[in-house]
Amino acid sequence: MSSPARVSLTLIASFFALYFIWGSTYLVIRIGVESWPPMLMAGCRFLIAGAIMFGWMLWRGAPLPTAREWVCGGIIGILLLSCGNGGVTVAEHWGVASGVAALAIATVPLFTLLFGMLFGQRNTLLEWAGIGLGLVGIVLLNLGSNLQGSPAGAALILFAAAAWAFGSVWSRRLPLPAGPMASAVEMLVGGAALLLGSLSSGERMTELPTAAGWGALAYLVVFGSIIAFSAYMYLLDHVRPAAATSYAYVNPAVAVLLGVVFAGEHVGMAEAAAMAVIIGAVVLIGLPQWRGGKVAEAEPQST
Repeated sequence: MSSPARVSLTLIASFFALYFIWGSTYLVIRIGVESWPPMLMAGCRFLIAGAIMFGWMLWRGAPLPTAREWVCGGIIGILLLSCGNGGVTVAEHWGVASGVAALAIATVPLFTLLFGMLFGQRNTLLEWAGIGLGLVGIVLLNLGSNLQGSPAGAALILFAAAAWAFGSVWSRRLPLPAGPMASAVEMLVGGAALLLGSLSSGERMTELPTAAGWGALAYLVVFGSIIAFSAYMYLLDHVRPAAATSYAYVNPAVAVLLGVVFAGEHVGMAEAAAMAVIIGAVVLIGLPQWRGGKVAEAEPQST
């Protein structure tokens, strides 16, 4: 058994991975799409990470997924990774600031509650208040100059949030592989779908990626997709689920700060107000989980 000090350091490192590594992926995506076509980069990211995780799980003795698990895992991978993360990547390629993209993705818990109703979930008055407040935040976000300058990017980023939420809700009702093998399958299929999308849309590499472009891809594979995910799984085993999913409140602020400091992004008054409103809405939705220590119907996840 690990010593208390060792466990404490591991907990700190795991929370750091969730809060700052996942929060930083939005800026790293922006850096990456300056060298890579967006769907090609996202597809390579998830295929590589999925292959590493798949091989690691087989080495640890995990059984091969059944045909049904491959199909179900593939559907969820397309919704979460191809449509969700792929949509974020393309939107940033179209000019949506990384911090604003992260803030828009913070609406996932709102969409999650709405889609949960399709499966018979009943929302509390507090959750309905959070949904209403979140919708106000979305309106404020779209009044900002960033999304007004890219209407297609605004629509795509909200579609990405909705796709991630729907996939998260549906995933709880489908037979998926056990443990991290589910994520490996989702990444492999989602990554393959993104590469097909890249090919069919005519994406082309006109020149080799820069060192920053290669570094961005490596960071997203190793840190964004493997290390941060492992930290999340560790926290689910050692802290309350509501604490493990608290990154949904922190990632937008981290992404906005990094975008302003390192990428010269500008956050206007409308976007700043939207951040306060949306994070407040997500906190309202999360209050019942913190009080009861229960897992949400479908926890929001990062890119």
